[in-house]
Amino acid sequence: METEKLRVFDEDGNAIGVASREEVHQRGYWHETFHCWMVSRKEGKGFVHLQLRSPLKKDFPNLFDITATGHLTAEETVEDGIREVEEELGLTVAFEELIALGSIKDQIHLGSFLDNEQCHNFLYRTSENPHALLELQKEEVAGMAAVEFTAFAQLCLGERTEVEAKGFEVAEDGEKKPFVTTIRMDNLVPHSTDYLREVVEGISRVL
Repeated sequence: METEKLRVFDEDGNAIGVASREEVHQRGYWHETFHCWMVSRKEGKGFVHLQLRSPLKKDFPNLFDITATGHLTAEETVEDGIREVEEELGLTVAFEELIALGSIKDQIHLGSFLDNEQCHNFLYRTSENPHALLELQKEEVAGMAAVEFTAFAQLCLGERTEVEAKGFEVAEDGEKKPFVTTIRMDNLVPHSTDYLREVVEGISRVL
């Protein structure tokens, strides 16, 4: 299998070369990612949809995360990142349908794992019941959960300790099994507090 190559940058955003994904996370190089947050409204309330990462994932298995997310390779533009939505969720979405939330830095440092990301964040507004439309890539995504946005924002900002989430997990036979669960911060991929604050502020302005 060909090694994935990423464009790398210094802390000021200047391109300094290309490196493998493994080297990027070993050396802590800054690199680009594509983040798409799917939101919907129902009965006057806004909801954000979080993917449940597959247990097969090397990094952060079985944790909840951004709806669709992935690295931009050295050959890709930001617009090319839209492929993540189709690959992970089975949704065909045009880049023009997305609402830009801006480029936000995120840092996750856990032992020898040094993840410094320049994240290109986008919002995708969808129907009241988007889960029925999803065909998840099981190697990447095990399920999807809807969380009331106000509660999610409070969780991210440390104003509450848990939120209720309703969604589905894909069973071995491919059937979508509904669930209701409680999500705490330790059930989420450990994005930085500053990153989450900027994201929820951006979503709140347009949801």
